[in-house]
Amino acid sequence: MSTLRQRFTKMIDRRVRKGVALGPYDVEVDRNLRVPMDDGIELLADLYRPVGADGSLPTIVIRGPYGRSGMLGGAARALAYEGFPVLFQSSRGTWGSPGVFHPQIDEQRDGIATHRWVRRQPWFTGRLATFGESYMGYTQWAVAGKMAQEDAVNAPEAMVLQITMPDFGAITWDNGAFSLRNALGWSRMMDRMGRGGPVLLGMLLPDPKLKKAFDVLPLGQGDSAATGHAIGWYQDWVKHEDLSDRYWTQQSHTASVPDVTAPVLMVTGWYDIFLPWQLRNYAQLVEAGRPPVLTVGPWGHISRGKAAPAHNDTIAFLKHTFRDEPWDRPAPVRAYQTGLEQWHDLEMWPPAGSEQTPFHLGADGAVAREPVTAGTTGYTYDPDQATPAVGGPSLTPDTDPMDNAAHEQRSDVLTFRSGALDQPLDVAGEPVGVIRVRSTAPSFDVFVRITDVHPDGRSMTVCDGIRRIGSVGTRATDPEPDGDGFREVAVTLWPTFHRFAPGHRVGIQISSGAHPRYARNPGTGEPAFEAATTVIAQQTIAHGGDTGSRIELPVWVH
Repeated sequence: MSTLRQRFTKMIDRRVRKGVALGPYDVEVDRNLRVPMDDGIELLADLYRPVGADGSLPTIVIRGPYGRSGMLGGAARALAYEGFPVLFQSSRGTWGSPGVFHPQIDEQRDGIATHRWVRRQPWFTGRLATFGESYMGYTQWAVAGKMAQEDAVNAPEAMVLQITMPDFGAITWDNGAFSLRNALGWSRMMDRMGRGGPVLLGMLLPDPKLKKAFDVLPLGQGDSAATGHAIGWYQDWVKHEDLSDRYWTQQSHTASVPDVTAPVLMVTGWYDIFLPWQLRNYAQLVEAGRPPVLTVGPWGHISRGKAAPAHNDTIAFLKHTFRDEPWDRPAPVRAYQTGLEQWHDLEMWPPAGSEQTPFHLGADGAVAREPVTAGTTGYTYDPDQATPAVGGPSLTPDTDPMDNAAHEQRSDVLTFRSGALDQPLDVAGEPVGVIRVRSTAPSFDVFVRITDVHPDGRSMTVCDGIRRIGSVGTRATDPEPDGDGFREVAVTLWPTFHRFAPGHRVGIQISSGAHPRYARNPGTGEPAFEAATTVIAQQTIAHGGDTGSRIELPVWVH
């Protein structure tokens, strides 16, 4: 056996995977290939080779930190069954690859070295594509734009990007609010993985230590509470609240998105943690004149229903791109409209005819297009009794819309309702809450949620968003208060494609948090890493006139 690498070959039988009938080829797997990096480290990878394939399809590269077996290895096999050779590599410091795992930091240099190495191998088919979801999508963004500009002959020639984005800082500090449930939950999972524990399964099981750690202040001690020790990257995330800090800018690849010239397939879901940013990346490529193919379904980050349509789109896209095989897709965008529960084929996203339309929030609790009752409403926010999260995008399976009826009875949640609709109301795009707010606390959050209020009283989540004011990371861009202390705070909500049916009402919530989805704001304005004391805040919302609190809904007329 070679001293440079361990290699063994194994035949894998064809089978059905997640409801998808797999392709015709048998597959051989070469394990633990050693791929040299520029600094001399050799990262481990597995090569999935379709037996008897004619080499007309591209070699696919997948890179990530979650291991190369189990359901992740199943995704690589599913591609190989269709005739694609697949190199699946473990990131530096994970699953036998030497070095230290620094999330995101090393993926660009290691990815570029891997792409160049693959093209020199005797099994390379002459064309190269990349594939993967979540972190495995980030690793694609890390190399694609830079290589397209600086090393085009080695750059990927197609990309399949599922539920992902090129800048994990933007989701970690979402408009200034720390995404605690995802950040600490993921760190706990990765720490378990490094100690030989369950990987993705760890996100699905009850975790009392993690649940208790969500309530720990200061945030800089949350990782120790969850795992018994500090986690380097988690400490860095909490310390760096300002996304303009080099810590974050060095790992952001958003600016290079328009440099990508390869064809792109994007797959995402209305309840995915990366959705807003993935659709903005889509818009970047559209503006650059290279619109991707886009599928958006009724899915969260780990929804079972996503697997089959995502696989089918992937195979059709790659075979159409590289072998010009026909694809019966009638339009570049395929999007599922919630409320109507129907797929639409569209030329673009948002669809033509979608226009931001103001719906005003009245002091009497009304939601209306016409002028509403002027005045103020208010509530008390106590960080020690933090407003809880009700569902929302996460790394857990529980991301489907939830009923907010009980939540809306809380004294720290303001609720507004339209009249019963006599016609269907379709919305398609990014709603924006424009909230005129005053707070007695130096720092506060504005959380806005849209609900679909059913005739039976259920108030089902449509989408929501948050924005923090007065923190280390936001002070440079915070809106200035007026003479009465009110600030006009624009809160961009999750994108949506939803129909409010006749007889339903448009519901709006305003509150100051959704803990532990977002870490509660202590209110002091101190750095989040060390803020341990809390202040109770009196929040006042202003209503009435053209500049009163309102929701800009992307109403779709078609």
